[in-house]
Amino acid sequence: MQIFLAVLLLVLPWRARRSILQFCFGYEIDPEARIGFSVVIAKRVVLKEHSRIGHLTIIRGLDEIYLSSNSRIGNLNWITGYPSSADSSGRRSALIIQEHAAVTHRHLIDCSDTITIGKFSTVAGWNSQFITHSIDLSISRQTAKPIRIGSYCFVGSRAVLIKGAELPDYSVLGAGAVLTERFTESFCIYGGVPAKKVGELPAETQYFRRKVGYVN
Repeated sequence: MQIFLAVLLLVLPWRARRSILQFCFGYEIDPEARIGFSVVIAKRVVLKEHSRIGHLTIIRGLDEIYLSSNSRIGNLNWITGYPSSADSSGRRSALIIQEHAAVTHRHLIDCSDTITIGKFSTVAGWNSQFITHSIDLSISRQTAKPIRIGSYCFVGSRAVLIKGAELPDYSVLGAGAVLTERFTESFCIYGGVPAKKVGELPAETQYFRRKVGYVN
């Protein structure tokens, strides 16, 4: 029923749609935030000032989606989750995007567990995949772990990030890389299948010194 109502609301002007989302669904949407022609369904939705969700993006099944100030999600993204319950063993289905961070267009994001994208980071290009759950063959059951992207990171096109993966602050994940583990060394380029450290970056790199998230 909720997804049906969410689709019906798309015909309304944004100001009217925002009011209904706030008063009927309890969403917390700043007056300067905006959702395009997209379906957004979660137990808790928070959009801070100047945050944006673009067009034709589907977000459903999450405990929470949180966009901090000046963050954005682009167009044609598919973002799904599975709400937590009393037997979820600490798992929480959430997407947390910190200030001035961005997910661009046409990405696939599985939020069975929490995905955090740090401030001033960019999931760039297109067709990257974040996968927080899979079958654990040793116990023959589905398990989930969080994925974390640090601050001032850059993720290239068609990257794949697997449950439990972590990209440290001030890092680049190369196009087509598969990140399968937690890395801790900053100012590095990680690439390959599976990803490993393939280079270093100077701290003076301008991308790491930005005051505004969106790069023209």
